[in-house]
Amino acid sequence: MTAEEFAKRLAELPDGGRWVELVGGRLHTLDPPDTAHGTTVLNLSKALASHLQAIAGSVAGYACFDLGLVVARDPDTVHFPAMCFFTDGRRFLHTDDLFTDVAPALVVEIAATNSRRHGLAGRVELYHNSGVEVVWVIDPVDELIHVLRRGCGPQTLSSEQSLHGEPVLCGFRINVGELFAEPAWW
Repeated sequence: MTAEEFAKRLAELPDGGRWVELVGGRLHTLDPPDTAHGTTVLNLSKALASHLQAIAGSVAGYACFDLGLVVARDPDTVHFPAMCFFTDGRRFLHTDDLFTDVAPALVVEIAATNSRRHGLAGRVELYHNSGVEVVWVIDPVDELIHVLRRGCGPQTLSSEQSLHGEPVLCGFRINVGELFAEPAWW
């Protein structure tokens, strides 16, 4: 199945194909995100929004959530990371797209469930091979972040350390532990 055929069939799948990816031309179902996944995405998106608002106009870029990335063709593979950040192109170009062939500068994966943890090394390799500069693998189970820059060795950050956005999100900084904190309203 191609990415385009996959897009046409998604609505017919259970839950509208919400937890389905295309891997090597075949459908692959993931576990739905859990609470830890949601908490991490919420905390990251709030911190990123605050950062982007503070530097408004000085840095081009925008985030997309649950956007499919075509990372391989013939056979096609489409992954849906939790978040990706684009630094090039017209602002919010991909916001309403189901998927894109354009590589973002940053991809964020959340390894909260077994199916999302399985095969992460392969996913990161596909992201890098498709042009993604940096991948953050956020692990809410062990409260770690693995920073994987294309062409560099991995860096693992614990909850006592800070995550820096360079080279993609210059000036962005967050304490790793803050990503895993339950929201105040919780």
